[in-house]
Formats: sequence, C-alpha cells, structure tokens
Amino acid sequence: MAFSAVELIEAKRDRRELTPEAIEWLITAYTEGVVTDYQMAAMAMAIFFNGLDGEELAVWTEAMLHSGEVMDFSDIPASKVDKHSTGGVGDKISIPLAPLVASVGVAVPMISGRGLGHTGGTLDKLETIPGFATRLDSDRFRSTLLQHGLVLAGATGTMVPADRKLYELRDATGTVPSIPLIASSIMSKKLAEGLDGLLLDVKTGSGASIKAFQESRALAQTMVDIGARHGVRTVALITWMGQPLGREVGNANEVRESIEVLKGGGPEDVIELTMAFGEVMMEIAGIEGGRERLKQAIDSGAALEKLIEVAVAQGGDPSVIENPDLLPTCANEAILTANRSGFITGCDALTVGVAATRLGAGRDRKEDDIDPGVGITVEAKVGATVSTGDTLARVRYSDQAKWDAQRDLLASAWAIEDEPPKPQDLIIERIEATS
Repeated sequence: MAFSAVELIEAKRDRRELTPEAIEWLITAYTEGVVTDYQMAAMAMAIFFNGLDGEELAVWTEAMLHSGEVMDFSDIPASKVDKHSTGGVGDKISIPLAPLVASVGVAVPMISGRGLGHTGGTLDKLETIPGFATRLDSDRFRSTLLQHGLVLAGATGTMVPADRKLYELRDATGTVPSIPLIASSIMSKKLAEGLDGLLLDVKTGSGASIKAFQESRALAQTMVDIGARHGVRTVALITWMGQPLGREVGNANEVRESIEVLKGGGPEDVIELTMAFGEVMMEIAGIEGGRERLKQAIDSGAALEKLIEVAVAQGGDPSVIENPDLLPTCANEAILTANRSGFITGCDALTVGVAATRLGAGRDRKEDDIDPGVGITVEAKVGATVSTGDTLARVRYSDQAKWDAQRDLLASAWAIEDEPPKPQDLIIERIEATS
C-alpha cells in the first residue's frame, strides 16, 4: 500500500493516529530515500509536539528495528544482557561494568555510541586505547562475543539504518528531546542485538539529555514497556546527573578512572553505580552471588583481565591498560581554585560538560575531531568543604585560546555556600514491567 508523506505529516500535525501500515511504509520509504529528509524532519517535529500513543510507538519501534539486520545469538548459551545510558558528564560506567559482569558469566554484546554535545561517548573513550577497533562487521562482532563473552563496539553498518538516518536528522532539527523518538531510537538498536535482558541507566538532572525527573521517569517507563512487549526483560534505574560522575571528565581521563575501578580503586560514586548495575545485570541473567561475586572478580584480577582480553581481540594495545600513564594527555595544565571558604553545594554537570567539549573533549557536530588528552579532573564535588585557594579542578588542554575562553564558564560550575547541601541519592528509582 502506497501512502503520501505529506498526508501522514498532516495527520500527525493534526493529532490523528497513524495506522500500523502507514508507519511501516514511512520508515521503509525514509530508509530507502523515497521520503526526503525535510519530510521526515517535519514528521519528527509533529511527533515532538503531539507524541505517539502506545500502539503507534510499538509499531514505530518495530519498523525501525526491522529496517536492517537483527542479530541472533540464540546459539550462545549464556544470557545476553546489555546496558544503555541516556548519557551524562563523566559517565564512563560501561567501561568497567561490561568486563566486570562478563567475568562472572554474563554475555555482554555492548553496542555504544559516540559523544555529541556535552555528553561523552563510550566509543570515543575506548578509541584512546591505540588500535582498539569499535567498527566491527557482524561476523567479527559475533565471533568476539562467542569467544570472549564480551564485545564493545558501535552498531554494525547493517543494523537499524533507519535510526542512523533519523538520529542525525533529529540532532540537526531540534527534535532530540522527544520521549517517543528517544525511546524508539534506543530500543530499536538494543532489540536488534538479540538480547535476553537490558539494563537502562536513565539520567536526570542538569547534565542529562532530559533534565526533569518526571520526564526522565516517563522515558524510563516507555522503554521498559517497549522491552516487555518484545519479550526482553528490561529494568531501568533513574540516576542523578546533577554533577559529573566520578572525578574525571574527558576521554583518556575516563579510561584511566575506569581501569582504576577494575583494579579495586576509583571514586565512590563510580564504584557504587558499577556494582549496583552489575548486580541488576546478574539478576536479569539469573546468575547468583551478587555484589560479593563482583568484588571477588575485581580482587582476583579477573575483571581487569577481561578488559585486556577483549581489547586485544579488538586490536587494542594492552600495555596502556596495564600502564594507564601511557594514555594520551595534553601538555598544558591549569588549576581552578575556590574564591571563598564553605561547602560545595553545586558542581553543575552541564557547565563542566560544555567546557570540556569546547576545549576539545567532545563534538558539537558529528564530523568534529576530538582531542583525547583534554580532560577535567574534579577535585571538589558536592558536599566537600573548601577553603579560599583550595583546588576545585585541574584542567588539561592543548589550545591556550580555547582555555582562556572557557575559564570563566568552567569556574561558574561551582557554588560555595555557608551551609552544607542536602544529601542526594545516586540511584533515585527502579522501574520495570509490573506483569
């Protein structure tokens, strides 16, 4: 059945429901180039304002999912469980988490993305390891997972091509913060992995893509429901992204901190999320032992060895994991200091992320290059006490002019007051299907 793109745009503009056949035609026609970018941009804006109901969203996600290859790992006996974060500042959790849970028997076909805007990307971080290949074809993706129980890569070129086109279009047309479009984008890619289970880390707060808690909760529930409809057990944890996660922001910096966690160290918040997420992934996979077994995997060195093992399998140089001082760093260093004494009541994640991006740690556009050695080390986080002149952050950068332009912005991230702040839970809520 043929449809008219204009008629479908008008229908959604006027808040009318799209039929399953119309949605399937639209996604197929857009993937094949029959529907133009400007027509799909108009549809995305109509959805941004008027949404998709439950049935429309289910069909939309299904059509996206089947626009390309859907992997089948049913011959791999271990439970296949992945984790996805909606993105944040200093969010490097996937790097220690994936090898940790793989070392206790969960098969992790982790497909990650690149940074865009103020949020970092796991693929950019992994590629600071010399030779680490994140672009794998389907055969190499499968063989790596089969042999090592873990693969860390981007989506293959044949997976969910509709999402690849639509994601870039949304980013360029101001339609990124749409719950149905975000949910279908994430879940179509994850369902294409042939998973048994999925953990979702849905961020909320200033550094998150969706900042308001109720909207983050709605996104989490929407994705959990999509997973349940496809027979994939999906658990969402809503986590706070009001300040950077951990102490390190920047690609090589975050890899160093991830390695530190796998060696038994690291900041408390990174350790806590890594362990909490690991427990949930083990639960989904039906593996007993919980946090104690995860601690044993770190203490024994098994988790770090799994990261080294998969890095080698994907062409990476293991020497930088064994000696993180070999990772890239910029020659220039600046120090930000406190202008008064008191309690740190704010360390705004968005501000830190924007400053890091403008210094070269991230991209404003997908085609921009990044500087892997740019990094911000946060020395004073929310709740800390400081005196005048104490260090708030250490900054590594390459371009003096960029640093001169970002110094005041970065300094504005910190709020110092006379009274301590109220404690903030790192994990705010757990959401899963009720049936």
